[in-house]
Amino acid sequence: MTVLGKEARVGACLLAGSMETMVPFYRDILGFQTQWDGGDFAEFRTASGELSLFIYSRRAFAQSLGEPYAPPKGLNQTFEIALWLPRFADVDAEYARLSALNVSFPLGTPTTYPFGIRNFYVADPEGNLLEIGSTGKA
Repeated sequence: MTVLGKEARVGACLLAGSMETMVPFYRDILGFQTQWDGGDFAEFRTASGELSLFIYSRRAFAQSLGEPYAPPKGLNQTFEIALWLPRFADVDAEYARLSALNVSFPLGTPTTYPFGIRNFYVADPEGNLLEIGSTGKA
C-alpha cells in the first residue's frame, strides 16, 4: 500500500523534555486518556483512533538519532495541534474551564474569524501550541 492522504491514519507526536510534566497536562488538564506507565512513551486515546496523539521523551529520541539533546526554549513556532469541538459555544465553555485551571493563553480570549472559525490557543508546559476551535456556529 502506498501513502494516500485520505487513506492514511495520521498521528502527531510531541517530543517532551519532561514526561512527568507533559503527560499529566494532557491527561489531567485536557482530559485525554492514557495507560502511561511512567516511561519514555505515552499514547493518548482520541476520537481519531489509536496513535493519533502521543508523547515521546525528547532525550530518548535524540539518543536514538545519535544527536545531541537540544531542548527548545519559549513558544514552539514550528507547528500546532488543533483540537476541534462541535460548536462555538463549546469553544467558549472550554476556554472558561481552562481559565479556572490557570492554563497559559498566549493569544488571549476566543476569537471568531471571518472565514468561519472560532478559536483560542493554549500553550502546554513546554511551549507547544494547541488551537482549540470550532467551525460550527450552532
